[in-house]
Amino acid sequence: MARVEIKGLRKEFEGTVAVEGLNLSIKDKEFVVLLGPSGCGKTTTLRCVAGLEDADAGEIYIGDQLVNELDPKDRNVAMVFQSYALYPHMTVYGNMAFPLENARVAEREINERVNRTARLLQIEALLSRKPAQLSGGQRQRVALGRAIVREPSVFLMDEPLSNLDAQLRVHMRAELKRLQKDLGVTTIYVTHDQVEAMTMADRVALMNKGVLQQCEPPRIMYDRPVNKFCASFIGSPPINLIPCDVRDGGTLDAGDFHIPIPEQLVGPLQESSADGVFLGIRPQDLHVSHEGVPDASGVVVYRFPSSSVPAEVYTTEPLGDATILDLKVGDKLLKALVAATFEGDAGTKVVIGFPPERIHLFDRGSGRAIG
Repeated sequence: MARVEIKGLRKEFEGTVAVEGLNLSIKDKEFVVLLGPSGCGKTTTLRCVAGLEDADAGEIYIGDQLVNELDPKDRNVAMVFQSYALYPHMTVYGNMAFPLENARVAEREINERVNRTARLLQIEALLSRKPAQLSGGQRQRVALGRAIVREPSVFLMDEPLSNLDAQLRVHMRAELKRLQKDLGVTTIYVTHDQVEAMTMADRVALMNKGVLQQCEPPRIMYDRPVNKFCASFIGSPPINLIPCDVRDGGTLDAGDFHIPIPEQLVGPLQESSADGVFLGIRPQDLHVSHEGVPDASGVVVYRFPSSSVPAEVYTTEPLGDATILDLKVGDKLLKALVAATFEGDAGTKVVIGFPPERIHLFDRGSGRAIG
């Protein structure tokens, strides 16, 4: 197996920069997901590693070998495409055996590898069928099998689950993750689906407009985004971002409401010299309670008294196991994720609390995280 090292990768097409100055180290046996919106450069990066595109600048190492000048067939990588790219006139066995036949592997070894891989993927009963006779999930397994039989140093996967229905995608995410761990093959996986990235990756490399924004394990990406883009791209429902002015009295002024600056962010905010910020808080972290409901002693107590503001339920979005509330605060709409048992329809008066330890601040000019 092998590590992959990308140093200063740059690629442009007809004057449009697709990837700019990408530096990324992928450890041996690691599962790294390249994530980002369409056109961010993730597939171009994958194709440069595979040798399907020539880098305009930078170096790509697989193991300790510089591979920039090597043909794709000499890089010892196997690629799984979104379209599966199976040969329709060949059987499943023929599709899986084809790359080994091209490499002039002995017939006996081809037979052993194909049958061993078919057992691993539980597609032994399909070996005599042709692609047209297979379901989408079965074709995807065959495409994986064709990659696995080559015993490559690196798997490169370009949105391999995007053609599957939602239920099968969830199942195949788990299967792919288990398979990668069992095989121990370094894997670079491209997707625009942040749920797919967060559930499968050892680390997520988030890209935007050809530039790597952050590369961290999923939990760190979620809890400590380095900028406004990362905060807004990761998380479902997306994070609430509220423009605020910083007031001398130690408050964040959102116009329709004021809350104190969280204690842990006072120092970093002073150091940043930012006058304007975005207050970020995830819908899962907003605390929603019914306005004016007393406790057992008859006293109305809010969980976050200094960081609570009145609001009104604008609409509800039931999910079955939870409910998304769209909350109106002045002319602003915020989203909160609450239990499915929460009682409240449009027009219900509530109080929303901002837990200080869950608040993120981003410089309104640069978008960089503060603190």
